[in-house]
Amino acid sequence: MVKAIRVHQTGGPEVLKYEDVALPAPGPGELLVKNRAIGLNFIDTYFRSGLYAAPKLPFVLGNESAGEVLAVGPDVTEFKPGDRVACVATLGAYAEERIVAAASTVALPAAISFEAAASMMLKGLTAEYLLHRTYKVKPGDTILVHAAAGGTGLILCQWGKALGATVIGTAGSKDKAELAKAHGADVVILYRDENVAARVKDITGGKLCDVVYDGVGKDTFMASLDSLKPFGVLASFGNASGAVEAFNLGILAAKGSLYVTRPTLNSHTAKRETMVEMAKNLFGAVTSGKVTIPVNATFPMKDAAEAHRTLESRGTTGSTVLIP
Repeated sequence: MVKAIRVHQTGGPEVLKYEDVALPAPGPGELLVKNRAIGLNFIDTYFRSGLYAAPKLPFVLGNESAGEVLAVGPDVTEFKPGDRVACVATLGAYAEERIVAAASTVALPAAISFEAAASMMLKGLTAEYLLHRTYKVKPGDTILVHAAAGGTGLILCQWGKALGATVIGTAGSKDKAELAKAHGADVVILYRDENVAARVKDITGGKLCDVVYDGVGKDTFMASLDSLKPFGVLASFGNASGAVEAFNLGILAAKGSLYVTRPTLNSHTAKRETMVEMAKNLFGAVTSGKVTIPVNATFPMKDAAEAHRTLESRGTTGSTVLIP
């Protein structure tokens, strides 16, 4: 038996239960991994609340973690017991140990800590596909990053700057704005006090942005569209404020033949070779110093409910990890 955080019914943070679970031996293509650190992400709150449907109740939360291989299942040749690994997979990360598909796991370089790895798999790979695949950022581009002081936002700001872009961020406080600036943002708009689209227009001299990376969702959707130049791309990759509501596609024509996409990490990592390529790109950016992974808070795994409350109250910056 191992300790895990399970959800028996969807709802608020109070539904997170710290309890014993039994794990089977790893099956074909599977690994048994001892978690050393577990990533905390907004998507965890979507599954907990029921916004995203889990396969069945009860379930163990969490998509990303890092640790050591304890055992391998039949036919697994890429990993062996003792290997350092990082995982981004289906639910099951909020646990002392987990069964995970080898196809959802990558080897972790010695230069990257478990805490950083657990903070970068979902957020870092998300940043990788947004910057290199959804819209391939190039020198001279202007990008807008919403929630620039969050875990994904800080990675987007740093990596976008390293790619030669002018980076505009949004944040809810002066402290968060300074944090985003320290991680690559050229200018940060205080969205509670300023009109985002008007400020973008002012900052860019009316040219607006090539791409907007929006993980906030409902509250920022129209401001994101209004921040784009003709033929610009809105990558709506999260719903921190709620899902974007249905809208008239004619708006995109009226605002300059805009493109809107709702990409997901699962689509990009569906092929093993693509996932490995993305992870190598991410790890390379981190080990080269182009991107740092700020782990600004840790919680014992048993205090996952408190971690969720802090996350949902916008009380976190950078990445937060749970320690089993």
